[in-house]
Amino acid sequence: MDRLGLGLQVLQTYREMKKRQKNWAAVLQDGHQYDYLRDEVGSRVADRVYDIARTFPLALDIGGGKSHIAEHLTKNVVERLFLTDISQQTLKVQRQSDIPTQRVLADEEFLPFRENTFDLVLSSLTLHWINDLPGGLRQIHQVLKPDGVFIGAMVGGETLYELRCSLQLAEMEREGGFSPHVSPYTAVTDLGNLLGQAGFTMLTVDIDDVQVYYPGIMEVMTDLQGMGESNCAWNRRSMLHRDTMLAAAAIYKGQYCMSCGPSAL
Repeated sequence: MDRLGLGLQVLQTYREMKKRQKNWAAVLQDGHQYDYLRDEVGSRVADRVYDIARTFPLALDIGGGKSHIAEHLTKNVVERLFLTDISQQTLKVQRQSDIPTQRVLADEEFLPFRENTFDLVLSSLTLHWINDLPGGLRQIHQVLKPDGVFIGAMVGGETLYELRCSLQLAEMEREGGFSPHVSPYTAVTDLGNLLGQAGFTMLTVDIDDVQVYYPGIMEVMTDLQGMGESNCAWNRRSMLHRDTMLAAAAIYKGQYCMSCGPSAL
């Protein structure tokens, strides 16, 4: 197999793995208890929409999942909505909304819409899983009308720093090396440059720190799995040794949990 073919296969496997993770998380009977982060960020994105004094006839929510943004909006602001997601099971979960919504099974990396279609494009906590982020942003710019608005929120910076460090230190101690278990995230400075290169103007890039507290590392990893946010990097190790996990849990508790209190996500 040539190098290009191998690269395409790796990228396809990566997306298929993320689809399986999200499908699995969507059918959990207690899945609602893992929605707290997406609900919070979705409400913050919706607040930004209300800050704009206009009505949007047609909007697109990329990777909208369970309507985490739309449930906070009204048809007085958004008259019609297209909601896409890579996960068919996630699209089946419908929340209360008075906005006429059409759900489309689509990969965020390949938007199936014509240019100059939407007045508003929204995205919440999904762009960090796109392989080609510059290309994804260019597609968003293309499907927007010339006076359209893009409002998105993505995981970035030092998110999951505590988890990353604990796993790396534990693997170094017990196994003499480490492999990636937490996906890399885009820095805010890079994001501004990427938006500009994609054709966006009048940019505003803000940083919101959302603090989520946990009593230990296992609770962090359980919630990430329930969110469908487990790592799916092509070069990750699928399993961690038991001794390594115990060491990581001890490091997490000792370094980041104050008096057995939780640490920030």
